Amino acid sequence: MGQKFEPENELNEDGTDGAADMPADGGSAYSRRREFGRGVLTGVLASLLVLCCIWAAWTFVGSRLFSSYASGTVSERDIDQKLNLINALVDRYYLYDDEIDEDKLIEGIYSGYTEALGDPYTTYYDEEDTQALMESTSGEFSGIGATMSQSIQDGTITVTSVYADSPAEEAGLQEGDILYQIDGREVAGESLETVVSWVKGETGTEVKLGITRDGEKLELTAVRDTIQVQTVEYEMKEDGIGYIRVSEFDTVTYEQFQTALEDLESQEMKGLVIDLRNNPGGNLSTVTDMLKLLLPEGTIVSTKDKNGNTEEITCDGEHEFTKPLAVLVNQNSASASEIFSGAVQDYGTGVIVGTTTYGKGVVQQLMDLGDGTCLKLTIAEYYTPSGRSINGTGVEPDVEVQYIYDENNPEADNQLDKALEVVGEQLGQ
Repeated sequence: MGQKFEPENELNEDGTDGAADMPADGGSAYSRRREFGRGVLTGVLASLLVLCCIWAAWTFVGSRLFSSYASGTVSERDIDQKLNLINALVDRYYLYDDEIDEDKLIEGIYSGYTEALGDPYTTYYDEEDTQALMESTSGEFSGIGATMSQSIQDGTITVTSVYADSPAEEAGLQEGDILYQIDGREVAGESLETVVSWVKGETGTEVKLGITRDGEKLELTAVRDTIQVQTVEYEMKEDGIGYIRVSEFDTVTYEQFQTALEDLESQEMKGLVIDLRNNPGGNLSTVTDMLKLLLPEGTIVSTKDKNGNTEEITCDGEHEFTKPLAVLVNQNSASASEIFSGAVQDYGTGVIVGTTTYGKGVVQQLMDLGDGTCLKLTIAEYYTPSGRSINGTGVEPDVEVQYIYDENNPEADNQLDKALEVVGEQLGQ
């Protein structure tokens, strides 16, 4: 499924998947959990076996899991007996016995196993999580092309932006519209996540939006389509300095970034500021392809796995960017953002402005477990072109500037002003 760099808190979706075999008649609560306990063990071992087949990681499972069986530390029988004992105790004493969701208990075994590794970046994703993850990494989804936010004070859900040429725009939806109904379902009291799930749906289907605009209630109908997340925004600033903001590195980001560069070049851009502040990361292939539009010939990034095997991704230098460049970063610029800023810094292609980055210098691989779920596993550490590891330390800016909020002018951005100044100085302005 490709490599992906992500910070610790990037994804927060949840869901359920899988169930242990149950007796045909349903059985007693105890007997069901007795079977459940055995099913859990089978599920865990089966999940690990699938992982081995897909990732050829028998060394990991054999040496760390089954070797402990052989050594006598723990056995399959020990696990079976302990799970059955826990289930029996839950069945006999647990106060909320009738509220138990056994499917979730099984998912909890898988999640708990990965969490016990103690690595904040290694995560098990159930079916729903996996689907959301694939959406987020591709940057495409089926919807109407509008973003929304929910008020902390009264829970109202407001349209914050409408994508150009989107189904939302065609339906007449506008920024500032307040949603009160989706397909006849009342929005009041629902979470933002729930309302967004109502708006999303199969491409080509209709969704009716009940909105309030300037005190008037309106009903709009949008036809869902495949939507690309706008991960790149750009404009030409004063004195011929281009500005590109990249919010994350999804599959769609490369083409959006390339379009932005070409458009700014057509406007006779003299210098450029690339803003990676609060960018949590994304796809390795995306960030390296973007850097191939900027860097000279040489290594972009290298990785080293647990066995000391190294891999390099290189640039041919055919599209080297030679105009003045500044890259804006802050403490929330993570992983792929650090690949980008670290490479630019090492080659001297541009000046890094802002504050020290997050410091996530390890690689995660997304592994398909064969049943609609997946595992994100830390498999390697990465190094900048000069051989630097930034894991735990981050990329330090060449020009350090702390963001200062101006309550008299909330739109003011002293960090961006400094980056523009740095490019301007290189232009002799």
